[in-house]
Amino acid sequence: MPESSAPAYITSLVRHFEDLRDGTHGGSASRKDKEAHFEKAVQPLAPVARQVLTEMNTSLLLDTGQLTETGLRSTEDGGLEALWALSWPEQRAAGVEPIVLQAYFGGSFHHPHLRGTTVHDWPLNVFSDEDAAAQLSILRAIASSDLHNLVYRADYRIVPAVTAKFLADYGQSGSDRFLRAFRATR
Repeated sequence: MPESSAPAYITSLVRHFEDLRDGTHGGSASRKDKEAHFEKAVQPLAPVARQVLTEMNTSLLLDTGQLTETGLRSTEDGGLEALWALSWPEQRAAGVEPIVLQAYFGGSFHHPHLRGTTVHDWPLNVFSDEDAAAQLSILRAIASSDLHNLVYRADYRIVPAVTAKFLADYGQSGSDRFLRAFRATR
């Protein structure tokens, strides 16, 4: 399948494997040039990351969440990162991490990756606005997987849309019965 007709996730993987084969990222071999590509990638990626977290906030958190972002910054290991995080009252009360989308270029990494709070490393190959837009499904999958994993670290009650629907359908006593059954299966 020619690269131009391949889905975005296939294109990302092919670029990733070619980078590994060639010792480059975006055609660059030096760390400095690779970091310059990463810095440029963060800008068009930011609105896509915000879109994903805003969708989750609206549909699942019933607009109770708070979106924060760091912008580009250095990491302790000498790398670079940019974070977009979505936190909300139930998540904080449960003591679990927020949903995070992270563009990360670790100090010892050959090239950058996308990560979540619980889901790690997807190749980050963004060299244009089109490449950034094509990451929408990847970022949705990372954020959704994170929320799924965070529910298992706490319970379903950290998701306001589920709690609101369940309480509307079954009342508090039904919610308590379900929670006991849910915990018994873990």
